[in-house]
Amino acid sequence: MAKIRWLGHSGFEVELANKILLIDPWLTGNPLATMKASDIKKADVVCVTHDHGDHLGDAIEICKRTGATFVGIYELGVFAKENGVKDVVGINIGGTVDVEGISVTMVQAFHSSTRGAPAGFVIKAEGKTIYHTGDTGLFGDMKLIGEIHLPDVALIPIGDYYTMGPKEAAEAVKLIKPAVVIPMHYQTFPVLSPSAEDFIKFVKEKAPKVKVVALKPGEAYQP
Repeated sequence: MAKIRWLGHSGFEVELANKILLIDPWLTGNPLATMKASDIKKADVVCVTHDHGDHLGDAIEICKRTGATFVGIYELGVFAKENGVKDVVGINIGGTVDVEGISVTMVQAFHSSTRGAPAGFVIKAEGKTIYHTGDTGLFGDMKLIGEIHLPDVALIPIGDYYTMGPKEAAEAVKLIKPAVVIPMHYQTFPVLSPSAEDFIKFVKEKAPKVKVVALKPGEAYQP
């Protein structure tokens, strides 16, 4: 059974096909985190959207300790390998790979990074599709991603300053048309949106058929 747990900020633990997949597991130094990196005893796949510290986070350490496969854009994959990760899948935007029985497609994101380009991920298994947009601003091709992949759940940043704000994020929901949206990348720093209230209001106006699930760090949702 699928389960999506919010680790705080943009980090998620996804249970699919009897595997554990982590996305952007930044726990050390994360003021919203309810657990430590050392609390993660099992991980099969770790996907990283880009190399900023609040996203790459503990990914390399977790992969080395658990034997998980690191998935990221090619240049970031090279960096992971240079830092001791044995199993690395360095793909690029538009590519799809099967990792531990889970389909992972890398899609574009509008942001910045030092190694390679920022990205998002579309993750599929057990008949479920989850779209983690990564750190991004609003862009029109989100509509294409929604039409091609038909995500059940979209994970979308709403914090403003470094990513979309609540109004733009609601417009992204309108383009993607997921069944459920989970907001992320807010509350963590003083410059970010302090709550999901405005986002929830805008989604009701722009995409009233989409269910908003605003999790607290550590909470999980079963699609």
